[in-house]
Amino acid sequence: MIKNRDIIVIGIQAWDIEIGSNCKNIALEFAKHNRVLYVNTPLDRRTIYQHKSRPLISKRIEMLKSKAENLIKVGENVWNLFPATILESINYIPGKWLFNILNRINNKRFANEILKAIKRLDFKDYLIFNDSEMFRGLYLPELLSPKLYAYYTRDNLMAVDFYEKHGTHCEPALMAKADLVLANSTYLAALAAKHNPRSFYVGQGCDLSIYDRKTITAIPADMASIPKPVIGYTGALYNIRLDIDVLVYIARTKPEWSLVLIGPEDEDFKNSALHKLPNVFFLGNKKPDDLPAYVNCFDVALNPQKLNEVTRGNYPRKIDEYLAMGKPTVATKTEAMSVFAEYTYLAQDSAEYVQFIEKALAEDSPALAEGREKFARSHSWENSVKAIYEEMEKLLK
Repeated sequence: MIKNRDIIVIGIQAWDIEIGSNCKNIALEFAKHNRVLYVNTPLDRRTIYQHKSRPLISKRIEMLKSKAENLIKVGENVWNLFPATILESINYIPGKWLFNILNRINNKRFANEILKAIKRLDFKDYLIFNDSEMFRGLYLPELLSPKLYAYYTRDNLMAVDFYEKHGTHCEPALMAKADLVLANSTYLAALAAKHNPRSFYVGQGCDLSIYDRKTITAIPADMASIPKPVIGYTGALYNIRLDIDVLVYIARTKPEWSLVLIGPEDEDFKNSALHKLPNVFFLGNKKPDDLPAYVNCFDVALNPQKLNEVTRGNYPRKIDEYLAMGKPTVATKTEAMSVFAEYTYLAQDSAEYVQFIEKALAEDSPALAEGREKFARSHSWENSVKAIYEEMEKLLK
């Protein structure tokens, strides 16, 4: 374990982001034994122009105008920095040469703000943990001279339009110069190893405190009349991630099963054949705290991912949520799912989905449920950060 160190955390998600964040969870775990400076992404000109009415953006604009205090203590051993600078919006630039020049200027502005905070907090021999900030973090190893620079990859961002143009040269360059690369899936660790041999899988942490089947007794009202067995999914119902054809096949092949889908739908799902099938139930979006009660009603849980560059390497946290509730789970076979192979059924096509759901219904038992739950709860933030510490310590020694 690393203790009594100063750690700077940068990334693509701000501290006050409205959704969950790997980066925040890791920073909080760091802060149990170290001092942590969590740095928000600076504003850029296009964001100010296009999104100035958004609450988080307007908050930052007002801080810049009023020159308000921008280094705020947000927890024990944790400070949040709002960089008092504006960066140039350069992602639209087609060529590498001009982009790299302007990106270095952006990095210098960013680094200067971090150096001011370092001085105020009297950070010494600090470590930098970079959560996927491949553009604004590219030149920080040279500009900040940390004792150790770690790059963390948790999504294949090259499948996202914003990152595709310049990320294809910036991320490999940053991975290569980092002291080590850390990944939350085996697939992403293998991709990173092409650019840096010091690339390691460190697992994924999950907060499963509300997923406790022993404390959930109530059945949600909209689940009460749905016939058993219930085959269920929770999460965003987006065509880019989920295979609609697999779901249609399951529902049509087994009309005696109830297929329950919980989450917001995109237009493809709204217009799909699923809405015409009598054994498919769309229950809409639910509050995160209510989801465990719905999962508790499932006889089998699903994650029918499409196989594409967006999904192939993603660590599916919903699998841990399903397993923490003891539920037999059938999911698409991917490299990232290999860590769950012993506790889930991994299907490669629609027919295997039906086959494995039948098998899951037939062989489920209290002993299997206990094993699933125990396995899921081993995926804690404490264990993930322990793996991060182990790789950092090897280099620091």
